[in-house]
Amino acid sequence: MSVLAYHVTWTTYGTWLPGDARGWVRWGEWGVKPPDSEREREAREQMAGPPVVLTKEQRTLVEQTICKHCRVRGWQLHAVNARSNHIHVVVTADRDSDEVMNQFKAWCSRKLSDAAGLVGTVAKKAGRRRWFTEGGNVENIEEEAYLENAIRYVLEGQ
Repeated sequence: MSVLAYHVTWTTYGTWLPGDARGWVRWGEWGVKPPDSEREREAREQMAGPPVVLTKEQRTLVEQTICKHCRVRGWQLHAVNARSNHIHVVVTADRDSDEVMNQFKAWCSRKLSDAAGLVGTVAKKAGRRRWFTEGGNVENIEEEAYLENAIRYVLEGQ
């Protein structure tokens, strides 16, 4: 069965750490891991900066950036929803799903940094932020019903 679209999700930096009480995932391992307060404490201590919680204006900028990127690339954007600590996108694209997610994250990071005034060489070295966590999650959508449900979830289920 061919892929109709991708449901791409990623979190903002430091808002969902390994060991989190809500459960967490480890790259390359299946399933949600149980809470581990010690692991969460260790992860928090290793953070390069404070957690990122997006403001309403930053959320709007993320959504606009994703919309524009889809137009430029000729991708079909089905739904986007930037929340304070995570982003959901449902998109049909002519690229590998990881490349799609990485492009979204890179362009959104660039625009957020520009809007925060982190544009010059010195500013970048002094304060360019880590806006998002490494990685994210991509689900391949292969059925029309799944696509409809994913769009509804992103637009109405948040």
